[in-house]
Amino acid sequence: MTATHPHWDQIEKSLENIKKTIENQALSRDRLAQVLQEVIGLASHADWWSEDRFPPPGEDERQARYLISEEPDQTFALYLNVMRPGKKIPPHNHTTWACVAAVEGEEYNTIYRRTDDGSKPGVGLLEESELVVVRPGTGVALLPDDIHSVEIKGDSIIRHLHMYGRALETLSERLMFDLENGTCKVMPVGVQTRRAS
Repeated sequence: MTATHPHWDQIEKSLENIKKTIENQALSRDRLAQVLQEVIGLASHADWWSEDRFPPPGEDERQARYLISEEPDQTFALYLNVMRPGKKIPPHNHTTWACVAAVEGEEYNTIYRRTDDGSKPGVGLLEESELVVVRPGTGVALLPDDIHSVEIKGDSIIRHLHMYGRALETLSERLMFDLENGTCKVMPVGVQTRRAS
């Protein structure tokens, strides 16, 4: 999107702060908490992420994902997700760090603990550990191996910013888990990412 956004200078400043926090540093929950605060700050400007610039998904769709920014090597990727009620994303990891903050609406994130050792291909046993409701002014930060699922409830479209260490399109080893069967498999990228106008 770069300079086409009227508030690009301020967005870019936050992205630079995120890079300084993470680059050449050991990844930790404390560092990721600092990144999340920057993403929450970006999300607090609801007018920056409005419907006229980022239209909702069509009536027959549940999600529209917009790429806001990424580095030339596809690191430090920021997206805006616009999702309709009823959207569910099964338990999955990211294989990179991720921070999610709400612009508007609530996203229900169930965090899971993996109970098997990951040594058997196709096996993935999970137990629920925490529910985090991401709403305006809050967010969730996830390390590469953290596992969560997402559900959009209620009757309103939501808008949330998602910041990743690497672009979703590069994450070819993410795992998606089937709770009922105790299995896992590689997760597809999902909906096609749109470019912001």
